[in-house]
Amino acid sequence: MTEAPNWFQRLPTTGKLLVILSAAILPLGLVLAWAAASGINRANDALIAHAEDQGRAATRSVESLIARNALALQIAAGAALRQPREQPCTYAAQALETSPAVARNFSLRGPDGTMLCTHGDFRQQRVDLLVPPGQILLWISAGGSALYYRVGVVGGAATGALSREELRDAARQGGNDVESVVLRDNRSELKLIGNQRGRTGQATEVVEREHPVAGGQLIAATRVAIDRVQAMDRLIILLPLLMWILAALLSWFLVSRFLIRPLRRMQQAVGSYDPGTSPLVLPDRLGSAVEIRDLGQSFARAVERIEHSEHQMAGALEGQRKLVREVHHRVKNNLQVIASLLNIHGRSAGTPDAREAYASIGRRVDALAVVHRNHYAELEENRGIALRPLLNELAASLRGSAPDTARGLNIDLDLESVNATQDAAVAIAFLVTEIVEFAMLNRPTDAVELSLHRSGERTARFSVSSAVLNPESANDPDRRQFERIIGGLAKQLRSSLDRSVGRYSVELPVFPAS
Repeated sequence: MTEAPNWFQRLPTTGKLLVILSAAILPLGLVLAWAAASGINRANDALIAHAEDQGRAATRSVESLIARNALALQIAAGAALRQPREQPCTYAAQALETSPAVARNFSLRGPDGTMLCTHGDFRQQRVDLLVPPGQILLWISAGGSALYYRVGVVGGAATGALSREELRDAARQGGNDVESVVLRDNRSELKLIGNQRGRTGQATEVVEREHPVAGGQLIAATRVAIDRVQAMDRLIILLPLLMWILAALLSWFLVSRFLIRPLRRMQQAVGSYDPGTSPLVLPDRLGSAVEIRDLGQSFARAVERIEHSEHQMAGALEGQRKLVREVHHRVKNNLQVIASLLNIHGRSAGTPDAREAYASIGRRVDALAVVHRNHYAELEENRGIALRPLLNELAASLRGSAPDTARGLNIDLDLESVNATQDAAVAIAFLVTEIVEFAMLNRPTDAVELSLHRSGERTARFSVSSAVLNPESANDPDRRQFERIIGGLAKQLRSSLDRSVGRYSVELPVFPAS
């Protein structure tokens, strides 16, 4: 249910305006367009129905002419052949004179198909066809110039002919708008009317139909042209939709000109504004809308107040930074004072164990002082503590505080420049101090190697290699204490300690490379 409002809210102002106008105007336009289209469709259906009626009327007129001539000939031939006569065709012709609009060209045949006589300009056709009494047979001549009909009567048969002109006149009397009428049988066709009133320069639609004649012996193919929907009529149908499009475009232009463009100019000015370097300069052309000009002035006043507040905050932050630097400086000095006091007391201690205890505590305090000193150096840039100089300084400090038996201890460094947080730096410093001191006391002649290399974008692998890390004295109490301390320092780095023969390594979090 909330998808539609969210989708609408994500649209630009012009898109929202188009959606609102569509919801308000488009349904009315669609209804009007549908009503206009329905009216035109009904008019077209009426025209098509009228065209079909015209074709049927022309066909009925032709069929009526054929039926009238066939019936008249059947009556006249029946009377002439009922009794033997010397001139049956003359008798039949006299009988046909009483029937108006009947063809006078015919022939009479006996029951066996023997030609008895002819009347008028009659040409013999299909002498092989026999018709029983009461039946009528129709066919079109081979050249398509006339229609022949043969009727069966008692005592023989009679054959008559209708010319193309007679049939054409009948078709035109039945349908005035018919453009084409063609009679067909299964052998020939007779074109009665063919494109006599072709329309030029006018869009028309042709309605073609086929109608059976004389019980399906002939097929009358009719063709009637009707006016189609003109371009102006289509424009009237689409006028409501065009009005909707025009309203949408006009609304889009007005909103874009008086609202969107001034807001975009203001957006560009605000986007190019760099706080602290130059004042906010709004464009002069903000349109004719008073509300947008008022909005620009209010925004300028808000930016001015924000800049003033930022200046105050910057001053307070600088004071806080100076205070933090002073605190770190004092902590570093205090740690160095403590380390110096431990060194002095260690020199005046009465026993070697006491001197060694003072030295061990002093190394750890000195390691913490090194971390604070490096953290103080990197505090200005806020990019963490650089581990490479820290470990270099710590190694020098450890060599300087080594007992006499370990003065020759060599600390090899293979370090990559990486930066870490203060917590990680403290853990690494104590880890190095514990291992190097353990090596000083147990294997003072063997070298210690420190290695630091980046293993990922935010991780680095720190390794310590020394012979003192071989598990040859795992049951020694000092060794167990050493392992517990090393494991605890590794946990402060949120990583597991990887122990191997002569080498301890751990993953520590670092800052990404700049």
